[in-house]
Amino acid sequence: MAKKPPADRLSTRLRDRRLRLLQRRRGLSLRAVVPNGVTVLAMCFGLTAIRFAFAEQWAMAVGAIVVAGVLDGMDGRIARLMNAQSRFGAELDSLSDSIAFGVAPALVLYLWSLQDLPKFGWIIALTIAVGCALRLARFNAQIDVDEQPHKSAGFLTGVPSPAGAGLAFLPVYLWLITDDPLFRETWIVGPWVVLIAFLMISNVATFSWSSLRLRRNIRLEAIALVGLVGAAAITAPWWTLTGISIFYIGLIPFGIISYAKAKRRQATKDQEPIDQAASE
Repeated sequence: MAKKPPADRLSTRLRDRRLRLLQRRRGLSLRAVVPNGVTVLAMCFGLTAIRFAFAEQWAMAVGAIVVAGVLDGMDGRIARLMNAQSRFGAELDSLSDSIAFGVAPALVLYLWSLQDLPKFGWIIALTIAVGCALRLARFNAQIDVDEQPHKSAGFLTGVPSPAGAGLAFLPVYLWLITDDPLFRETWIVGPWVVLIAFLMISNVATFSWSSLRLRRNIRLEAIALVGLVGAAAITAPWWTLTGISIFYIGLIPFGIISYAKAKRRQATKDQEPIDQAASE
């Protein structure tokens, strides 16, 4: 094949450079403003939780992070509906998650309980922030990797950051319900926080929305259940969050079992063409 003359190569480089400059000047599209604005709003709620924690307004602090979790679940869906996905949005979402579901819960839990544990309280609080950051870094590093067994089967790897932050606050929910100082003891809060941080960075397969399959005959009941849970979250938020947390923890073993079954089914499908070729 004949090589391009130097003049053609130079014109190609100039054209590529001009396109890159145009892309830089263009910046974010107008459609991308809405989902990225929701992402920044979630980050601001996470930071506001720290402010409430300094004022010892624990219910408001936890509530702010819960709202951040709701917003985090909305921004990606809004971006897909508006066809406004971008690399900028993905990076901003990771930064927001690290602050709202890593840094903020670590500081809230430290000020609420773990500061009473000399020397090790701060280290334990850091585990939730470090676990969240490592999880997000792993996700970003694998975002362009084609072979992701959990993702291809419709599962997540480990507990996602918003769910991890919500689970880490389970002792706070119980304390807000009962006002029992037992749930504020460092020997309960510390091991629980370390466990949740481990689950966030673990390779355990957990359910995602895409892995859930509802039969047609129960879909109306599922819609009714969502409405009832929403109403319960407004009228009895701490009881509802406690129930959701316990339910999620109970689903983890079923997620592991379901992924193992999906993996065996996929292995069987992959083996069938090989067996057919061998028989021929």
